[in-house]
This record gives sequence, structure tokens and C-alpha cells, in this order.
Amino acid sequence: MDSRPALNRFVRKRAAAKAALGSLLACALVLTSALAGAQGAGPAPAPESPGFFTRMGQWFDQTADNFNAGVRTMRDRFQTFGHEAGVAAKTTVDNTKAAADAVAKFPNTRVVYGHAKCKVAPNGAPDCVAAAVEVCKSKGFSGGNSVDMTTAEVCPAKVYLAGQSSGPECHTETFVSRAICQ
Repeated sequence: MDSRPALNRFVRKRAAAKAALGSLLACALVLTSALAGAQGAGPAPAPESPGFFTRMGQWFDQTADNFNAGVRTMRDRFQTFGHEAGVAAKTTVDNTKAAADAVAKFPNTRVVYGHAKCKVAPNGAPDCVAAAVEVCKSKGFSGGNSVDMTTAEVCPAKVYLAGQSSGPECHTETFVSRAICQ
């Protein structure tokens, strides 16, 4: 038995397979270049929308930026507050010293309690200067100024007997209840 016919058939099949494979590669090359040319001539593809993880990363970045900006703002406010508190404390101390010096200059100054009716000024407002002097003189001082006043609505008895608490007959009176005397 001769093996040559089988070998010839094998060689012919192998040559046919090579030719078919070469033709297939040539077609693939032509199709690939045609597709590349078609893609270049057509509209640009739409950009891909960002995915979930990209969006999540952007959200974390934005949140961190907002947090850092808030921290910087609070730090600046705290530093400003500290400076302003120091200025206010110094001003308060200075004002307290000035008040203590002013009181020390008046060793005979006292706040006294009393009850003196204020006169009505021409404009209708209470004039309590004379009432403050009256309260101070009643306590043995030569003069003074009002510190605290009390107002009351004074009505005739007939208003109260009629069951009313105010009326056109009522009027307001002002009294000096405390005065600083010298």
C-alpha cells in the first residue's frame, strides 16, 4: 500500500486551507480599513456619561471642599471673635476704672430713696429735676439728679366706683423714687 495518495490529499487540503486563511485575512483587512474610514467620516461618537463611581468620587470631593471651606470660615470667625473680645474686655476695664475714679471724686455722693411728684413741663412731659432736688434735700443733701422714676395713672374715686380702671378724667403722674445726691 502506497501512502502517497493520502499524502497528496493532505498536502492539497493544507494548501487550500492556507489559501482560504489568506483570503479571510485579506477580507478582514479590507473591512477594517473600510470601517475606520467610515468612522472618521461620520459624526463624533457621544462622550460616555460618567459612571456611578465617578459621580460618587465627585460628590466626595465636593463635600470635602465644602467642609474645608466651612472650617476655614469658622476658624476666621473664631480668631476675629477672640480679637473683638479682647478689645471689649480692655474697653470695659478702662470704663470701669473711669467710673471708679469719678465716684471717688465725689465722696459725699449717695443714692437715696424717696417719693416726690414731678411737675409737668410746658410740652406735657414730666420735669423731675426739682423733684430730685426735693428728695435729696429731705435726706440732708444740697442737690442731686433722678436715677429712677415711677409713673402711675391717677383717677378720681367715681371712676373706680363705676367699675372702670381708666377714663377721660384720669391722668398720669410721675414720681422720683431714687436720686443720686451730693
